[in-house]
Amino acid sequence: MPAKPAKPVTIDTAVQESPDLGGRTWASVLEQAVREDIISGRLPAGSKLRLKELAEHYQAGVIPLREALSRLCTTGFVLAIDQKGFRVAELSPEELLDVTRVRQQIECQALRDAIRLADIAWESDVVAAHHRLTRIPMVLRDQRGALNPEWEAAHVAFHDALIWGCHSPWLRRFSAVLRDQTARYRFLSLAVPKAERSRDVAAEHEAIVSAVVARNADRACKLLSDHFQHTTDLVLQYLARQKGGAAPTRKRRAAAEAPV
Repeated sequence: MPAKPAKPVTIDTAVQESPDLGGRTWASVLEQAVREDIISGRLPAGSKLRLKELAEHYQAGVIPLREALSRLCTTGFVLAIDQKGFRVAELSPEELLDVTRVRQQIECQALRDAIRLADIAWESDVVAAHHRLTRIPMVLRDQRGALNPEWEAAHVAFHDALIWGCHSPWLRRFSAVLRDQTARYRFLSLAVPKAERSRDVAAEHEAIVSAVVARNADRACKLLSDHFQHTTDLVLQYLARQKGGAAPTRKRRAAAEAPV
């Protein structure tokens, strides 16, 4: 049986009933909704995407839905299977290592540039984004520790604020794409038992902000890179456990990261 999204309808009812989509097409609205369901795991990796079932679930037409899935193929969230429709892209340790390595390079360069060009406005935005993040619970206690969507939005805003001062639209654009790709893996890190996580995410964020305010680019970039790697290591443990194997060792990770 194909996997179905857990929630009854993802697209907001008010949006469905309004003829004004804020300049967006139905395909754009559907693309965002399906992407969010893939990232959160409501549409599991590897699951088949049946147009008829999805159209009913999202209360949308097949034509804009097909366009939305085609767009998601270009960003790697969905795969088009010849004569067989669409499927959610699989998760793999190799892809996670690759995406993490590239994200470390791109976002650290963006952060380094932002610190070099730093002004009070950018620093204030970083501090404000971090303050908001600290005020929102990371998990929903009434839903067995599920990631809080409000915290996730604040988390994205915090990482956006860190690199916004780099003045490079391309660096920011690439960072957003890579962040989207790692998001579906990041949700898996919560599946690792709390006793085995051995990290303090809030403390990691606090240390990054302190280094940014001190204009210490080397330390800030090192902390940001480690922040990404900690999450990756947790997800690698989870994926290895699911397959009954061992997570990639440092040597294997280094081999995967070596230039070809």
